[in-house]
Amino acid sequence: MSEGLRTSQVATAAGVNTQTLRYYERRGLLAEPDRTSGGHRVYPAEAVTVLRVIKVAQRLGFTLDEVADLREAGRHRHRTDTGLQARARAKLVEVDARIRDLQTIRATLVEALDAGCDDLTACAGSDCCPLPFTALADVPAGSTVLPLAVSEGHG
Repeated sequence: MSEGLRTSQVATAAGVNTQTLRYYERRGLLAEPDRTSGGHRVYPAEAVTVLRVIKVAQRLGFTLDEVADLREAGRHRHRTDTGLQARARAKLVEVDARIRDLQTIRATLVEALDAGCDDLTACAGSDCCPLPFTALADVPAGSTVLPLAVSEGHG
């Protein structure tokens, strides 16, 4: 097989490095390419599109597992419950929750700046500190939600 694109050509055209391309291939996100008689990988032109789709999906917040599921669902168009529409709705709910979390974090950081907080340890012991040190102990691990109610009335 002599037609097609070499690894470096595909990687460059898709804006990824060759290790990423091979990783996606190992993960099954990208079909294993044909090989030349010399053993070089030769990809079809569609590989560039697939890589670009994967990168865009990641930028939209989809994990590689979710991208694999989306690609699989796209191959089986008779299932609408797992396709892009359903996954995009679910991802939008996640993104909205993260935005709310980030808005809470931003507001708390603004309060800390306005209060003149300069030392976390000293601030933690101050009654006027807007940072919710004690309330964070009650927040589940991995959550980014900062309860603002703790800092109300301080300033």
